[in-house]
Amino acid sequence: MSTEVSRGLASLEIEGNSFEIGAALGRHGAEIVSRYLVRTHAWAFVTSFRDSDLVRSAKALAEARFPRYLEELKGLAAGLGLAFDDVFAWNCRGDIWAMSPDGCTTVQIPGAEPVVAHNEDGDPGLRSGCVLATVRPESGRVFTAFVYPASLPGHTFAVNDAGLVMTVNNIRSRATGEGLPRMILTRALIDCGTLDQALGLVRQQPRAGAFHLTLAQAGEAEIVSVEFTHANVSARPVRRLSSHANHLVHDGMRVERQIVTASSRSRQERGDEMIAAAGGAIDPLTILRDTARAALPIHRMQPDDPDNENTLATAIFKIGADKVECAIYDAADSQPRFRFTQPRTSPA
Repeated sequence: MSTEVSRGLASLEIEGNSFEIGAALGRHGAEIVSRYLVRTHAWAFVTSFRDSDLVRSAKALAEARFPRYLEELKGLAAGLGLAFDDVFAWNCRGDIWAMSPDGCTTVQIPGAEPVVAHNEDGDPGLRSGCVLATVRPESGRVFTAFVYPASLPGHTFAVNDAGLVMTVNNIRSRATGEGLPRMILTRALIDCGTLDQALGLVRQQPRAGAFHLTLAQAGEAEIVSVEFTHANVSARPVRRLSSHANHLVHDGMRVERQIVTASSRSRQERGDEMIAAAGGAIDPLTILRDTARAALPIHRMQPDDPDNENTLATAIFKIGADKVECAIYDAADSQPRFRFTQPRTSPA
């Protein structure tokens, strides 16, 4: 394991079995979790459901279908020095509580060389414990992902060795139910080798909560926008420059019961407005760094943000024929904090 923390967003390289990977992530985030996260209302509220029927059912499903990721969570709890049941419940937070502090905005640019761009918005109190982790597991795919302290990889943005790119936006569904935690499901998506495998996984597995996904892959011309809830899945190819914030917008999905915060509505409206004015071509950073709506901007740095979220990182993925060019920005830095190329090397 190696780590680099000279300034801003840290990087971490991990290899080992599932428990060892989780433990390394836990140790990295332990200080901010003990100093801040476990003292928050969000932690207290979510972990109060640790013995609920919903969480018990989710745990049984995870153990039956994805035991490797349950091992990661056990290692994460050990590295954090916290009870496994509390850490498992925290990784069910969006399935339990519609107002968990997770945000994000994604820009999707189809074309000969598609681009997926993403603002990762979350609790600013966790900023110092976040990390860009490159993980080489004994079983599963090598991947790089933005990881929050006390959370599994996979519910933010990630790219794996099959050239599969995934970005994730929180959906505040009011209609959750028994099923796999959405964060277990997106962790499983990192191990998919193709877009078809990823879409099949989302459709076939029982889902407790809701997310929006943007999926793309090196060598594939198509970007796919996916909205899933406990009850339904909508997957559609992205045919034109688009943006997506934190509520359901697909036809047939927007009628589902959900919370649309003022910030999410404003970011969706402003992104759509900028795209319409651009006439089909725009630098995605222009959208993701926009603060024209000062009270509810796309790029969020206000200490009193109404959703308790700030932009913690921005990712730009340029999808090539056999590789993905990745640039990761820390907050509003003009130059990428990290720049790397992910070849499509692993077979499906």
